[in-house]
Amino acid sequence: MGMSVTISTATHEDAEQILKLQYLCYQSEAALYDDYTLSPLTQTLEDLRSELDRVVTLVARLGGEVVGSVRGSVDAEGTADINKLIVHPRMQRHGLGSRLLKALEERLADGRTVTRYRLSTGHRSDGNLRLYRSRGYATVGTEEISRRLTMVMLEKPVGVPDPQSYVASA
Repeated sequence: MGMSVTISTATHEDAEQILKLQYLCYQSEAALYDDYTLSPLTQTLEDLRSELDRVVTLVARLGGEVVGSVRGSVDAEGTADINKLIVHPRMQRHGLGSRLLKALEERLADGRTVTRYRLSTGHRSDGNLRLYRSRGYATVGTEEISRRLTMVMLEKPVGVPDPQSYVASA
């Protein structure tokens, strides 16, 4: 490819690309749970633009193309909620999801009191669960959404060393 992926704050101009990527990325989740009404698949462009004003949203760019994104916010108790981590299928399994997650954790903690990070994913989403656990997240509960979907809630306290920072370089 010859270009490197950069991570930056999303702008309103990115909204359409984010929404298209979100729709693409959540197709596999919808198929896995036989549910095409998942909220990321029904979100409108207007709703996304409104969300960009309320939450921290990062994008990963390859040239001018948005190839990844993640969103998050911090509540009054210091819990940073992270959601909608997406990476274009052709860019998956190259560490971009980990980079986005780490960048958002750092951005959410910058100038805010954050005590823990929280996210969730479906119980059959093995790749997502593997990624989150590799980043130090642990299961703290489950919530049955329907007979086909149970959400797994994961958390990581602030200050827990990043397990991937201990990987020895060759």
